[in-house]
Amino acid sequence: MIVEPSVTDLLKIVDNRYSLVIATAKRARQIEAGATILTSKDDKVPVTIAADEIAEGKVRIV
Repeated sequence: MIVEPSVTDLLKIVDNRYSLVIATAKRARQIEAGATILTSKDDKVPVTIAADEIAEGKVRIV
């Protein structure tokens, strides 16, 4: 479960929940496959890392 950043905070960046879920899942799979982590926050869970990257504006959502 993602606690921080909250879904409400992320929805200020992303247009809708569907886009948020798709983008977070896609980025989490990339991280799991060995992609470079773009955030300095220390976490082990790929979904949380992906959410942090989205919140920090380091991942572009199309």
